[in-house]
Amino acid sequence: MMAAPRKTLADDIVRRLKDDIHAGTYPPGSRLPTEAELCAQFGVSRPTVRAAVKELDVLGLSQTRHGVGTFVRSRPSVTDGLERMGSISESIRASGKKPGHDYARRALRQVTPDEAERMGVPADTEVLELRRRITADDLVVAYSYDMIPSRLLPADFAPEDMNGSMFDYFETTLGLHPTLGIAQVHAVDSAHIAWGAEAARHRLFILLDQLHYTAEHELLAYSRTYFVEGAYAFAIVRRSA
Repeated sequence: MMAAPRKTLADDIVRRLKDDIHAGTYPPGSRLPTEAELCAQFGVSRPTVRAAVKELDVLGLSQTRHGVGTFVRSRPSVTDGLERMGSISESIRASGKKPGHDYARRALRQVTPDEAERMGVPADTEVLELRRRITADDLVVAYSYDMIPSRLLPADFAPEDMNGSMFDYFETTLGLHPTLGIAQVHAVDSAHIAWGAEAARHRLFILLDQLHYTAEHELLAYSRTYFVEGAYAFAIVRRSA
């Protein structure tokens, strides 16, 4: 029988810091002690402390910001299945929280050449451009940049008519049912995505670059939704063929 791997000093530090994090000694968002403080606390060398902190990062319990420090990761506010097509608001409600939408922009304009190519529409297509902050119990979980072809909108539509969930508007006002999403997923590190009071704290995102269609493959919207890292957790169900 193979012998169990020998525990190292770094393993012991990881175990003790995990216990402290789960006990609330270091709550979500708080800063862990510095390398020097951990060295003094555990009586070990800096390489040992660095190995332990790296392991905490790998386990998803902490996040190291170079030049700033190591912080306990916040627990996700919302959990969703990445393979599931649905409203973000519904996912927030399913997580036991109240969804909110703060619109920074609602305007009709013509698509850019890059947008026309991504959407597969003529270069002169007019869209309703939306920029939204999406919240769960008033905590920002995503920033969404959306475009809806204006041909889908009522003749008397005014941009201010768009409020709340985009999917709710499709269903209740337009009678359209988003059933298919074709998405690309990217990790994004940018100081130019977020806005508002929390913008300085939000620069790491999971980007869902997605086209929304009806069952008849009619394009409903093109969305670039930046989910705040650590605030919105995606689960993926994978099966063998």
